[in-house]
Amino acid sequence: MEQVILVTGATGQQGGATARWLLEDGWRVRVLARDPGRAAVEELAEAGAEVVAGDMADRASLDAAVAGAYGVFSVQPAAGRPERGEDEVRMGVNVAEAAHAAGVRHLVYASVGGAERGTGIPHWETKWRIEQRIRELGLTATILRPVMFMENHAHPTYGALGAAPLVRTIPPHATVQLIAVRDIGVFAALAFADPERFAGQALEIAGDELPRDELVAAMAEALGREVPVEPLGDEALRDAGVDETAVRRSRSFGGWQADIPALRALHPGLLDFRGWLAAEGRELLRRAFG
Repeated sequence: MEQVILVTGATGQQGGATARWLLEDGWRVRVLARDPGRAAVEELAEAGAEVVAGDMADRASLDAAVAGAYGVFSVQPAAGRPERGEDEVRMGVNVAEAAHAAGVRHLVYASVGGAERGTGIPHWETKWRIEQRIRELGLTATILRPVMFMENHAHPTYGALGAAPLVRTIPPHATVQLIAVRDIGVFAALAFADPERFAGQALEIAGDELPRDELVAAMAEALGREVPVEPLGDEALRDAGVDETAVRRSRSFGGWQADIPALRALHPGLLDFRGWLAAEGRELLRRAFG
């Protein structure tokens, strides 16, 4: 565990969770930060992470940050709108190419569930392009493909009572797979700790699958108030970066297919939605919506 793992996106949800789990597992963690003075970066530094200034859009700073690293955790800000997709791809490819040039032994890339299935959803297709470049380079890599974050439902805009709630994009007949962000960090840490098992693997990861109405009922109970479910209009969906046609193609929202029992065998502490509510979700929802 004296080896260094560079974590990108450490001020975001997935990168932050991964950095914390790796530190807890005893790895030397180096985090790439555009603004080393941000509170989230300072918290990781206090926990033992080495902080290096840099930007995924700047290849020179990436080369400096990855020098001497055993592994890299790669995640980029979600493109959201199609016009930002090229920026996401450029950053993801930069990280992969810098890792390849430095001779990194193991890359873990955070993609999205269904990236390989040709969904046509623009901000999922960007991640598939990054996955393809990782394979072209011949990197030893693990691809994690998470589904909908449980934390999204506590987001001020996309959360249960926000202006564009994700729950209102789920058709009444559909189920939706969900994962707690902390568990994305756990799977990343598992991959680095056991490369013989995880290298070369692409794992679609989820901790629960619920009918929409069960998800709504659990959030309403946690908040102590009704959660609206009337569908958002197509224009509102597009403004939220949601492809209104693609998400409604199958009974499982987004077409997600994570094998949750198999994932729980790998990670017995994998949270379901009510477990997440009890651990932290209820507090996050109440903090966001009162």
